[in-house]
Amino acid sequence: MNTTTKDIDALIEMMAKLPGLGPRSARRAVLHMIKKRSLLMMPLADVLQTVAATARECLNCGNIGTTDICNICASEKRATGEVCVVEDVADLWAMERGQVFKGRYHVLGGTLSALDAIGPDELRIPKLLDRIASENITEVILALNATIDGQTTAHYIADQLETRQITVTSLAQGVPIGGELDYLDDGTISAALNARKAI
Repeated sequence: MNTTTKDIDALIEMMAKLPGLGPRSARRAVLHMIKKRSLLMMPLADVLQTVAATARECLNCGNIGTTDICNICASEKRATGEVCVVEDVADLWAMERGQVFKGRYHVLGGTLSALDAIGPDELRIPKLLDRIASENITEVILALNATIDGQTTAHYIADQLETRQITVTSLAQGVPIGGELDYLDDGTISAALNARKAI
């Protein structure tokens, strides 16, 4: 017999939609939050409301922050002439955890996929090409996931940049085939970035 109320059921259902949580994990999380209402649930509700109102996509690179231009793009120290191209924001955050890369990023928002009808214009590839011209980019590091779609996207971008006077590199050893950046440890990401190779 279901003893929970409609509102609690709705919360469990919403939590179960989060990545990594199923119905059982969501129930445990909700019960824990209810037991720690003043220490956890109320502050979480406040933060969720604030983030819902303030989070936005950086107009330049596609990172998520609270301003139109993220801190990385706004920092003059990051204007190294290097731009690291990643599939999504989780990959950017994974690269930042390693604290090795000191340049700027560009989030594509996905990968090319004929099956899903995702072409260059559905991604942020045209914006990347514009940035290369306007920001004096000298090296593009393709840090895309080692999947078929990721590698197809990397080759497409490399082909688009072939006539430009810039270096195009990709992450090297340490990134397994089929591996996704967000699941790699900081040391592996650091080694792969430092040993990047020309395409």
